[in-house]
Amino acid sequence: MIEKLTQEAIKLLKALITTQSFSSEEEETALLIQQWFTERNIAFEREHNNIWAYNRYFDDSKPTILLNSHHDTVKPNGNYTNDPLHAFVENGKLYGLGSNDAGGCLVSLIATFTYFYEREDLAYNFVIAASAEEENSGPLGLKSILKYLKNVDFAIVGEPTLMQLAIAEKGLLVLDVSVHGTASHAAHPNDDNAIYNTLQVIDWFRTYQMEHYSEVLGNVKMTVTQIQAGKQHNVVPSHCDIVVDIRVNDKYRNEEILEIVREAMPAHVEVKPRSLHLGSSSIPKDHAVVQSGISLGRTTYGSPTLSDQSVLSCPSLKLGPGDSTRSHSANEFIFIDEIKEGVALYIKILEGIV
Repeated sequence: MIEKLTQEAIKLLKALITTQSFSSEEEETALLIQQWFTERNIAFEREHNNIWAYNRYFDDSKPTILLNSHHDTVKPNGNYTNDPLHAFVENGKLYGLGSNDAGGCLVSLIATFTYFYEREDLAYNFVIAASAEEENSGPLGLKSILKYLKNVDFAIVGEPTLMQLAIAEKGLLVLDVSVHGTASHAAHPNDDNAIYNTLQVIDWFRTYQMEHYSEVLGNVKMTVTQIQAGKQHNVVPSHCDIVVDIRVNDKYRNEEILEIVREAMPAHVEVKPRSLHLGSSSIPKDHAVVQSGISLGRTTYGSPTLSDQSVLSCPSLKLGPGDSTRSHSANEFIFIDEIKEGVALYIKILEGIV
C-alpha cells in the first residue's frame, strides 16, 4: 500500500508542478488536491484555496495531529534554463517549480494521511491541511482556517529538511526604520544630516547582541537589508529609511524584540513593525513524535527559515523530504528517492506514537 500511495503521490506532484500556483493564485492546484480526496471518497472542506480533511473515524475525545504543507509557490527567478512549469525526471531528479518547496512534502503528507485514513485504532486523530499563501505570508493561508481545526495537539509542518527533525524555527520581525534629520542645501553646513545619522543606527543593528542565546536556534540575527534616502544630489534629505530583517529565536517574543529596539533608538528615529505575528516556534526534544524520529536515526536541529509554523500556537515539528538550500533556486528539483523516503519515514515516525 505504501508503494502504491508513493507512486500516486509522485503523479500528483507532477500535476501540481505543471499547474501555476503563485501565492494567492492557487485555485487550480486546490482543484487537483480536491480531486485526490474525491477519488478516494475522503470528505474534505475548502475555504479560499485551503483544503483540509479529517480521518474517517475522528473521535472528539482524542487529541489531533495536524499535518500541514503548502501548495503555493514563489515566482520563478530569472536564472531558470528549464521551463519551470514542466515536470520531468532526469537522473532520478524530478524538476519543476515547487517540486522541492514544498510539493514533495505536501504530496508525501497527503499520502501519509491517506494511509492512516481508514484506521480505527488510532491514539490520535489526523487532520491534513493543504494551505495557500505560505510564500507571501498572506492573510488567506493556514492562519485563516485554524479556527476550524479541532483538538490540535501538535503539528508536523512539511518543509524540506532532508527528513531531519527541525524542532525549532526562528520567527521573523521586519522593521521599517525612519531616521530623521534636517533638510538643507548640500552647499551649506548641516550637522543633522539624516544619512549620517543613519550610519549610527545601522551600526547599532550590526553590532548589538541580544542577551538570550538559544541552544537550538542560536542568537537573534538582525540584518539591515534596504536603505532609501534623497531625491537629488544637492539636497540633504529630511529622513533616511532602512528596512531591518530580524530572525527571532525561541527566547523572545517579537513584541519583546520591538521594545528593545525602540528603547535603544534616539528620539529622531521612528520604528514601525510590519507585523508581529510571525513568531518563533518549537517542540520539546522529549516529545513523543521527536523521540520516535530519533529512534529511527533522525537528528534534531534548529531551522533559520520561516514557514507556516509561525502562525501555529501548538507545538510543531518541521519535517519533510527535499533540501532547503534548493528552495527558490533556478531549475528546482527533488529526488524521487527523497519522496519515497519521505512517505516511508512519515509513516514509521507516526506509527511509533499512534
